[in-house]
Amino acid sequence: MKQKLTWTATAALALTTILGGSAYAFSDIKGDPNETQIISLQQAGIISGVTAEQFAPKGKVTMAQSVAMLVKAFDLNINHISFIKQPKASDYFTGIADDAWYATPFLYAQLNGLPLPKDVDPTANVTKEQFADLLFHALTAKGDYAFVKMFVELKDEKDVTQAYMSSIQNLVLGKMVELDNGYFHPKQELTRGEAASMLQAAIDFANTHKPVPPVPQEQANVTLSVTRVTDDVNKVTLTWSDRPNPGYGITVSSIEFMDNGNAVITYAIHEPDPDKMYPQVISEAKVDTYVSSAYKPVLNSPQ
Repeated sequence: MKQKLTWTATAALALTTILGGSAYAFSDIKGDPNETQIISLQQAGIISGVTAEQFAPKGKVTMAQSVAMLVKAFDLNINHISFIKQPKASDYFTGIADDAWYATPFLYAQLNGLPLPKDVDPTANVTKEQFADLLFHALTAKGDYAFVKMFVELKDEKDVTQAYMSSIQNLVLGKMVELDNGYFHPKQELTRGEAASMLQAAIDFANTHKPVPPVPQEQANVTLSVTRVTDDVNKVTLTWSDRPNPGYGITVSSIEFMDNGNAVITYAIHEPDPDKMYPQVISEAKVDTYVSSAYKPVLNSPQ
């Protein structure tokens, strides 16, 4: 509980200091194409302004601001994971101090599967493709959604980082991102107004669509492997091998630390979206989680 209270206070201070703070309408968003979304997110307490009266919709968004917004918008937390040792952002990132205002959001994002590199720069401005990838992972952190089976042609596809393409495609198909006459502009630094528009669209999507139900875990043959991260922390990888296509997924539901020294990991598996087409190639689904080195990770037996 102390950890959660610390995050709440830190996040409130951060959003007030970095994004500003105001309960009133901003004076500089009148006529902005994202005015409605900005107001909606402000009223929900997810974003604030650079001052009490200004939002600066054309200003750039940093990685720290992006992560803080996504964690808050989708209520990403670590309530579903038990730790014998309180985790710290510095356990996972080389450039984030544990007393930084954004340390807890980065920690929560990491433990909820958002793809953040170990050397992430929290002060760097984010590009549109970077934000799109983080946004999609935040949206699906608590469940998978079904998307129509088609590939949207982007006129600037060659400029897209391939690791981000799947997230971008799903956001476009889910009408959470609008193309600019067929262009996505992946390397363009995102503005605060654009971030608000994409974030509100994803929130609306989550509010109007139900996640795909998970597959009963007794149907899976899941194995685990352990990799040392630090003297105190191990990375545990769960693998569902020999899948006929890459549409299968696996997520960690909870971790329970037992008196006998075991860390019992409960997981859920997810079958491919029936409305999508996947290449028929032997694949494996993987997910990483982190456990104190004082415990032996074991998989929960099927119920």
